[in-house]
Amino acid sequence: MVRLLFAFAFASSAAHALAQNRDPNDGRNLAAACATCHGTDGLSQAGMPRLAGRDRSEIARLMRDFRSGKRPATVMQQIARGYSDDQIEAIAAYLSAQKAK
Repeated sequence: MVRLLFAFAFASSAAHALAQNRDPNDGRNLAAACATCHGTDGLSQAGMPRLAGRDRSEIARLMRDFRSGKRPATVMQQIARGYSDDQIEAIAAYLSAQKAK
């Protein structure tokens, strides 16, 4: 039992340490892939939804819905499948922090 508790505590602290050491540019770097369709920093010009300044939880929810197939799309389902939950959160945080012009 003690070993199990120790292993859990170690795994939890290791995950916390990894999260703290995350590159602050991860969101920006991951969101760069969105620029082709949604414009630089999520500021699309026409035809595609702007992502800049949108609610963080909305962006993350939509990405997860695309990934699961809950929200139908032509391309986004394939793109979203390539991201983990942490990466989706990083993208959503970055795009929501951009100023909608």
